Amino acid sequence: MTPEARPHHEDVGTTVTRVADLLQDITERHIQADVPLGALLSGGLDSSALVALGQRAARRGGRPLRTFSVDFTGNAGHFAGTSLRSTPDAPFVRDVATRCGVEHHDIVLDSAELTDPAHRRAVVTAKDAPALGDMDTSLYLLFRAVRERTTVVLSGESADEVFGGYPWFHDADRVHAGDHPWRYFTGHSGTYQALLRDDVTAGLGIAAHREAHYRQALGEVPRLGGETDDRMRRMTYLHLTSWLPHLLDRKDRLSMAVGLEVRVPFCDHRLVEYAFNTPWAHHSFDGREKSLLRAAVAPLLPASVIGRTKAPYPVTHDPAYHRAITGQARDLLATPSAPVWTLLEPERLRDRLDRPGTDHATRSGIDFALNLDLWLRTTQPPSESSVD
Repeated sequence: MTPEARPHHEDVGTTVTRVADLLQDITERHIQADVPLGALLSGGLDSSALVALGQRAARRGGRPLRTFSVDFTGNAGHFAGTSLRSTPDAPFVRDVATRCGVEHHDIVLDSAELTDPAHRRAVVTAKDAPALGDMDTSLYLLFRAVRERTTVVLSGESADEVFGGYPWFHDADRVHAGDHPWRYFTGHSGTYQALLRDDVTAGLGIAAHREAHYRQALGEVPRLGGETDDRMRRMTYLHLTSWLPHLLDRKDRLSMAVGLEVRVPFCDHRLVEYAFNTPWAHHSFDGREKSLLRAAVAPLLPASVIGRTKAPYPVTHDPAYHRAITGQARDLLATPSAPVWTLLEPERLRDRLDRPGTDHATRSGIDFALNLDLWLRTTQPPSESSVD
């Protein structure tokens, strides 16, 4: 679906009411199922809103709503807050589960599960692409555990894209930058590219490809006649058409790999089209991210969640995870015939293994090398999986 540009004449209060009504109707439609039903719950605004709305509708239907969260062994003692995630999910999950009265299940994963080569292979096979380390593996294992208890779950994907929830929506430098606005946050492309062999980098033309894609996307943005400043419309359109498809593909592949159906109410075309055409001043009327969504569901949620800032999908903070992938990477370096060395420079990976600390970029680079090698082994014929 490509959203159309339409005028919006409703004031903030009317818009909040309209969003609340749409969300209630959409959620009620999504919980209709003849099988056990659940919802993923992170304690963030998006998933908590769906849990509150879904539980209210489920009670009317006489069926309980099961909720599921993911956590990691070792996180309680090793969690370190960052500018993007200052607190763990668990306290907020408990607040929502208590307030809404749901049947809640904590899925706690350990580093041995996250680094198990069999699980890594399952994820790479499901995605048919190199995976994102423990972020992908934990999601796969979460889905697998949920599938043992239910068949269909609700998930909060696209709320950030629809309601402007990412921090760079509120960063003037990123809004005005001539590039995909999320690049400074992910860092993955730069981290991965830094490991490539020079001849591979020269042949790929990554910068030119990215620039061409960005310019093409800008040319597709629908505009209203007489609109003089459409920067936030561009931001939203880029996220809906270039960022969100990646998240939905990841969710679909990893959930279908274990036979779990994941429904995404925030992707309903009525909500997307309505929010896309709502002025940015409405989206940020209280000076925060996702102002409209926050106001629409405030009466249903605990104050702790309403006041919580955006937090990304969680990762493990257990030092055992870094030790495990470092050992696996050293084994890879000791295998000169590994297919990954047709693309990566071994010394650049070795440099990351020798760095002190376990920063996100270092860990992402190690995971990328391991997953790229595994993906190449699963996609190339044996005769092409060696290096002279």
